Amino acid sequence: MKKARQDRQFGRWFAAAAALLLATAAHAQDFPKRPITMIVPFTAGGTSDVIARAVADQMSAALGQSIIIENVGGAGGSTALTRAARAEPDGYTIAIGNAGTNAATYTIYPKLSFTPDSFAPIAVVAKTFGIVALRKDFPAKDLKDFIDYARKNPGKVNLGHAGVGSSNYLICKSFVHAAGIDVQLVGYRGAALALTDAIGSQIDGVCDAAASVSQAIDDKLVKAVVVGSTVRLASLPDLPTSAEAGLPEFEAQGWNGLFAPKGTPPDIIARLNTAARAAVASEAVKKRFADLSTVAPDADELAPDVLQQLVTRDVTKYRTLLADDKK
Repeated sequence: MKKARQDRQFGRWFAAAAALLLATAAHAQDFPKRPITMIVPFTAGGTSDVIARAVADQMSAALGQSIIIENVGGAGGSTALTRAARAEPDGYTIAIGNAGTNAATYTIYPKLSFTPDSFAPIAVVAKTFGIVALRKDFPAKDLKDFIDYARKNPGKVNLGHAGVGSSNYLICKSFVHAAGIDVQLVGYRGAALALTDAIGSQIDGVCDAAASVSQAIDDKLVKAVVVGSTVRLASLPDLPTSAEAGLPEFEAQGWNGLFAPKGTPPDIIARLNTAARAAVASEAVKKRFADLSTVAPDADELAPDVLQQLVTRDVTKYRTLLADDKK
């Protein structure tokens, strides 16, 4: 009798588990039934925003539903990531992040309400390159001149970025550390605001990704002195790499990736990943990225675990670089 009762209990458990699996599979198969929100941790016009909009347009086509961009600035992206981490894990709220928002932030703001484990990685969607650009009337013609000027005027030069913890902030920190100079780093609520002030000569320059500053460089609104890459950018062929400019220690090759809240069903993550793959493979995104000096990841870089590995690597990396920046 005891065995029969155990068999019945097991049968009920098995039936319940099977029903749950079937329901989850059916839910994922039907996903999405309504628009998806993609949270961008900065104001409109910056690198993350531009990349997000290009990718979202093509993901929408692949999913058959619109993706609504929601810009949530503040605290170097942590305000947005807090909202994303607390969202319902159903695939209808996702976020775009980078090494700043999803790795460095844990060193800068150790008391955050979220951790790397609060998110399920979806895919890397872009590879970016950091640039240091100066106001067009700054008294330096190249990187060497700029470093010499900054060393002769310690603390008097300022460079703008998109907020402490942002990828632009990391470009600034990496550059200043490599150059061995003392400059003021000025935080904004987004990269576009910092660039606007550099164009208007309100600040001396910006640390930014090529995606958001290349047009201003082409239009001669600011003058770039270096890209933290091992190869020149096709869209800015005259801009020297860090090694060519005499500062090989400066490296600023970043990434942008999509994340969902922890607990989002694997089948839905897979559906979003498939849509992300279709987006970065599309001619529309390739063309947009080419215009922005941004590179789409290769097929083998699009698996969710690749994004997870980047987060793990960069959390460790920025613990050292940003040891003095804890809030």
